[in-house]
Amino acid sequence: MKTAIALGALLACVSAAAQETSPTPPAAAAAPVTGQNQASADSPATVTVTTKRNANRIDRQVYDVKADPASSNDTVADTLNKVPSVAVDADGGITLRGKSNVQVYIDGKPSAMMQGDNRAAAINALPAADLESVEVINNPGAQFGNEGGGGPILNLVMRRERTPGGFASVNANAGTEGRFNVNSFGSYTTGRMSVQGGVFGRRDKRESSGETVRERIDPVSGGVARSTSASNSDTENNTVGMTGNFSYNLGEKDVIAASVMASGTDSDTVSSERYQGTNAAGIAESDYLRQATRDGRNRNYSLSTRFDHKGDTQGENFKMDLRVSGATNEGDLRNATGYTVRPVTAQGALTRQNNETENRIVDFTGDYELPVENGMFRTGYKLARTSSVFDNAYLDIDEATLAERLNTGRTNRFELDETTAALYASYQWRINSDWSVQGGLRAEYTDVDMFQATTNIRAGNSYLDAIPSAFVTYGLSDDTTLRLNYAHRIRRPGAGDLNPFVVYRDEFNVSSGNPDLRPSDSDSLELGVETKLGKVDTTVRLYARRDTDLINERRVFLANNVLLTTKENAGSSNSGGLEFTFGGKVTDKLSINASGNLAYSEQDVLGSASEDKRTATSLSGRARIGYQYDRNNTFQLMLNAQGKTLFGEGYRQPTRTADFTYRHNLTPALSLVLNVNDLFDSSKIETVTETDLLREYSIRRNNGRTFTVGLSYRFGSFGNNGQRPMRPGGPGMGPGMGPGPGGFGGGGGPGR
Repeated sequence: MKTAIALGALLACVSAAAQETSPTPPAAAAAPVTGQNQASADSPATVTVTTKRNANRIDRQVYDVKADPASSNDTVADTLNKVPSVAVDADGGITLRGKSNVQVYIDGKPSAMMQGDNRAAAINALPAADLESVEVINNPGAQFGNEGGGGPILNLVMRRERTPGGFASVNANAGTEGRFNVNSFGSYTTGRMSVQGGVFGRRDKRESSGETVRERIDPVSGGVARSTSASNSDTENNTVGMTGNFSYNLGEKDVIAASVMASGTDSDTVSSERYQGTNAAGIAESDYLRQATRDGRNRNYSLSTRFDHKGDTQGENFKMDLRVSGATNEGDLRNATGYTVRPVTAQGALTRQNNETENRIVDFTGDYELPVENGMFRTGYKLARTSSVFDNAYLDIDEATLAERLNTGRTNRFELDETTAALYASYQWRINSDWSVQGGLRAEYTDVDMFQATTNIRAGNSYLDAIPSAFVTYGLSDDTTLRLNYAHRIRRPGAGDLNPFVVYRDEFNVSSGNPDLRPSDSDSLELGVETKLGKVDTTVRLYARRDTDLINERRVFLANNVLLTTKENAGSSNSGGLEFTFGGKVTDKLSINASGNLAYSEQDVLGSASEDKRTATSLSGRARIGYQYDRNNTFQLMLNAQGKTLFGEGYRQPTRTADFTYRHNLTPALSLVLNVNDLFDSSKIETVTETDLLREYSIRRNNGRTFTVGLSYRFGSFGNNGQRPMRPGGPGMGPGMGPGPGGFGGGGGPGR
């Protein structure tokens, strides 16, 4: 840790470039730049000037998502699943290069919508059509904080239109089993003022089935007690939401802006589970069928205001940003259980659980940029307050009278307040036309206050961390750039990780947090090459990462075959690999874009008395095949394969899926879009747990093949008759999208 801080401080004194040399970004075609109102596609003559637009920046890769023909139907989760080395599972869990502690930002800032259990609901509700780009920041610089995961960052840059005049678009899609979604977006810019926003609605149905085989190993006799479970569930989600943005130029130097984002999802779930278990002698000790219904409610919101001021020096800027975001999840679960063989730990035949979680973030940041000779100095501050509440009520229901009685042994309330204050500074230095260097250091103080209201116990902790980062860029030629970067990060345990109260799921499964968790440290190093091989834009990156005091899930048996799921600091983890992306047009009509990640990982095995290490080598990849039959017909096939992934006590097996999209332009403004998700009905999640006392195999299948057909209509004064840019054959980004111009949408500043 001290060595890393010293390295970062040394590099901060040398530090980076005000601008950098960069080739055309991988798989990004030259972008047309025209006047404020581009001529219609039907115009007999169009004057177009083309120029290269830098996409990848010194600290991130930027992926343009606008040109994906499936964006009119997709959610943000679908789009993230097309970004190289990113994987989103059916529950909304996100991994990047196999690591799960991923932060998701909106326009460069953390949001309660994208933390904890709220994230899954948000990314599965927000329409992909509202995105401008996705920024992948594997090694975040000094301007970025460590809340919400402390790992790599996926920044969602929301759509911004600045063309004078008015523009609007409407997308409507209908699919199998009653699925449908609608979304609209509009903007109007005149003089000093710009207003834009959108509304969306979605009805989605999610089906899943699963089987689990569990073996408990007696540590003394070696005897094995075996249990099996089979489950099915159907969930219907109904979502509505809106976004809005307003900006006004006070004069030549000052801009004020405000934005709002809100969504709500109501869900209804019906599920059943058959459980059978035997002891080590093979005698049945439990056999039951549980049927359940769950009514869920999720509400998210984000409000922000911003002030930008240009200084007297060219390039001098000061920005202040105040954001308030919140999310609430409520669930009412009712269980009815029929026992054939009643286990010793059996609950009543009728029960109800009411769970509510609340999360709120108040975030106030300031950023200052000052050009200096051959470089740029940046500094900034952050003050933030995060409040989280977990409220779980468990009620037993009398079978005769249906009267409810609070079960105090399974009811709890936990509150956590976290206050963060941070300062950062970085310096960029353009050494010469080829070399650029950037270094930075962030000082971050965090105070944590925990209150277990059920038992009236208070506890607290505080952390003071110095977080260095460094970036080097070398322009080898007009078409080739080398990048080397390093970052140290801190992952602090969240509210759910720390809550010590045992939450009851069923007779054999309970969960709790661990208030003794320590923060996890990670050091990440990356070397990348961006070049052009003929007509193919190519990026290759070598990366390595080490995590210490890794926070991982741990499962241990309590008495009577009850499995407790908790969190522990799980020793160390080493990982590394080779990541690549390339893309280009094979012919005038056919384009192929691909990305892959050959990864190696090694980590301590939780639950092993011999301190074993588990290793895995896996190859993950994505490919997009786009075919432009003519100017009105476009076909796209997306192939996605994820390799073996390690977790604390086991591993997840490889997965493979495929999606198909067809787009037909009925008129210059109206398009028909057909989507087939999980084309070969191959989506599934298989996990294997192997410890000294537990062996478990689990498989789950979700949804299966689904079909959606829709219409997309654009109108107004925006370029090309209101249509978002659609390049022939589609741009790159590995699978179907291409790196595009970066920046935090709407001038949101460098972010936290």
